[in-house]
Amino acid sequence: MHKLSRATLSLNGLGRCLIAEKYVSAIKITSRGFVCAEHRDESGKNEVYDVIISGGGLVGSAMACSLGMDPNLEGKKILLLEAGNKKVMDKVPDTYSTRVSSISPGSASFLTGIGAWDHITQMRCKPYKKMQVWDACSDALITFDKDNLEDEMAYIVENDIAVAALTKQLDSLSDNVRVQYRSKVVKYAWPMPHQAADSIPWVKVTLASGETVQTKLLIGADGPNSMVRRALGIPTVKWNYDQSAVVAVLNLSEPTENNVAWQRFLPTGPIAMLPLSDTESSLVWSTSHRLAEELLELDEESFVDAINSAFWSNENQSELIETAGSLFRSALSVLMPSAGSPRQLPPSVAGISPKSRAMFPLGIGHASEYIRHRVALIGDAAHRVHPLAGQGANLGFGDVACLTKLLSQAAFDGKDLGAIQHLLEYETECQRKNLPMMAAIDLMKRLYSTNAAPVVLLRTFGLQAANMIPTLKEQIMSFASK
Repeated sequence: MHKLSRATLSLNGLGRCLIAEKYVSAIKITSRGFVCAEHRDESGKNEVYDVIISGGGLVGSAMACSLGMDPNLEGKKILLLEAGNKKVMDKVPDTYSTRVSSISPGSASFLTGIGAWDHITQMRCKPYKKMQVWDACSDALITFDKDNLEDEMAYIVENDIAVAALTKQLDSLSDNVRVQYRSKVVKYAWPMPHQAADSIPWVKVTLASGETVQTKLLIGADGPNSMVRRALGIPTVKWNYDQSAVVAVLNLSEPTENNVAWQRFLPTGPIAMLPLSDTESSLVWSTSHRLAEELLELDEESFVDAINSAFWSNENQSELIETAGSLFRSALSVLMPSAGSPRQLPPSVAGISPKSRAMFPLGIGHASEYIRHRVALIGDAAHRVHPLAGQGANLGFGDVACLTKLLSQAAFDGKDLGAIQHLLEYETECQRKNLPMMAAIDLMKRLYSTNAAPVVLLRTFGLQAANMIPTLKEQIMSFASK
């Protein structure tokens, strides 16, 4: 009954964009309030901005750059509020960070358009041209690559470097975007949907310093525990996976071209090795809380042995599954003799960088609404996903690109940037993109979280079939690379 309730809640919370658009628009505009008519700010003390972005992390900084670069928004007053210090890198750090993102070609093009990608590549990023995914409970695998192996599948970028690059780009946009660091928000006051004598027409933001500012549009980019979302009371469909991700920087046994991303699905969760350089890779090992804690407590040698065993051991395989998989693979080879990809072996790990081990809990979450009157949510404030597909940052950049496009058009048409009509377009368009990806990631996580023989056989046949059909693999890569 619990699972049925959760499924029903998911459909209700995540599937609103599937209802007829005209009906939805009418209901949403009525339920969330008409655009509030402007009136003069009598106090004269609170500066009014066209857009305030709350949160200057990866997605919030990208939002500020994107708005600051848009020609139709030139002359608009934009403010980025960041509670932390300014992220400046005079030189590239000697050691790699454990917090990395897999940047898709689509996201790389977006970052190029807002002037940040050159800064990132000048500092440090590692492209990879192939990804091999395989099952620990069988021999089934799938390899994603380009035909000529010349085009990159994605890029591994440290989050700190990406934020520093965006910060550097923001410095060049100071005429268009004001950035206020060490500015912690303590309170939001929302405008009334209908004008009242004592109402404020804009969103009012109060900072810990006592300063207050107002904005015609507030963009919440303040992460999975978004204060903006919580202050608005926007319902969120979410649950924890009873898993934690263990991350570390790995030292490889020997130098290699290291242009392959490796991921193996263990019964306790996926383990991934992502390339950082010719001699180092990033580990993301999703597993039970108990095992994650045990992995953190191991000495370095035992931890390295556990990683190599997780990638190489066949202890979870059974003779029945192996025989069935071999017969199915042989049958596919007869039907498609030239299809399929050969198995490659991952590099072995020799050590880890000092003090690079850490862990954090995993879960999924989706805001039932991305927008309210004069407010929009982006990035993790609107949706949170499992890291197994490396799509968190890419979904956030997609939000930024979509919202910028609609705000740019609104400014060109002379419309109010906080008007709910084009904010609804943003919500509908982004939910149509985000929900299928989130559903696919959640399904994949659940499908590979068991070693029950019938399920293992099902996914073995599916993975082998997908690996033998080039057009299917191309569709999967296209779906993930936007």
